[in-house]
Amino acid sequence: MTPAVRIGPTDLTVLPLGVGTWAWGDKPYWFYETDHGPAEVVDAFTSSIDAGLSLFDTAEVYGHGESEKILGWMASRAGVPLVMATKFALLRGRAGARALRPALDNSLRRLRVPRVDLYQIHWPDVEMASIDELMDAMADAAIAGKIGAVGVSNFTASEMRRAHEALARRGVPLASNQVHYSLLHRAPEVDGVLDACRELGVTLLAYSPLEQGLLTGKYDASRPPRGPRARLPAFSSTNLAAAAPVLALLREIGEAHGGRPPEQVALRWLLEKEGVLPIAGAKTGPQAESNAGALGFSLEAGEREALDRASRAWMAP
Repeated sequence: MTPAVRIGPTDLTVLPLGVGTWAWGDKPYWFYETDHGPAEVVDAFTSSIDAGLSLFDTAEVYGHGESEKILGWMASRAGVPLVMATKFALLRGRAGARALRPALDNSLRRLRVPRVDLYQIHWPDVEMASIDELMDAMADAAIAGKIGAVGVSNFTASEMRRAHEALARRGVPLASNQVHYSLLHRAPEVDGVLDACRELGVTLLAYSPLEQGLLTGKYDASRPPRGPRARLPAFSSTNLAAAAPVLALLREIGEAHGGRPPEQVALRWLLEKEGVLPIAGAKTGPQAESNAGALGFSLEAGEREALDRASRAWMAP
């Protein structure tokens, strides 16, 4: 059994793999109710629970609140303790940090809980609110019992240090920084974020750990994803061609471990990074089951080194 890990300097303990729920309720980007719907999402949730996963990450902007509603409805019927994480968005037209408390209350209502386990700032925007103002608002909510732990998302190393210092003045720890990190996006290793997380004892929550499906091996130049994803740099013809050797290596390593699919090897590479906890999206039961399979094996040192070498081009910040 994979041992549980602690999220930052908090009491939140989970298996070291989370479930991303952006696709639960989102129509424009993920084609909810077209490519997948309620039945598939319930299967994804159930398969995740059956695998022992308990960390579910959402945000108020995912599906304009629908993801929170779906997660809250299922969590209320799960019969097992979960760790739910959501995010506050610094949207234009909002009252900056003053909007955090009512936004939190709305998220709690959609999630059907009196307190959220991990509340995160979705992205920094100093024109909308300073980091100190945001952390004061987060500390107020934590002290009031509305949130269990404070996190940030898409913060640079210096922004994260500023948040950590601001919270420390209030006696509240910074638990996590959720940033883009995968074999094909290794910027946290060179932009200071991973080092700062380790120095401060903050967990790096890695979003898009499968590069929005590219590392599953089901897309190439002749089979691009539908909709907005196809316009991402990751799915450009140049990047798809460059990524082909990485995918070939993932398949080769997977075969050496009993025929495991490339996504499990890609997730395992992240799981073996100190202080890193991947948040893998799942739209269906089979996807969730496959993601969880990454917990069931380990990479050899030579395999990790080979993956490091093959993906070195994606280390640029």
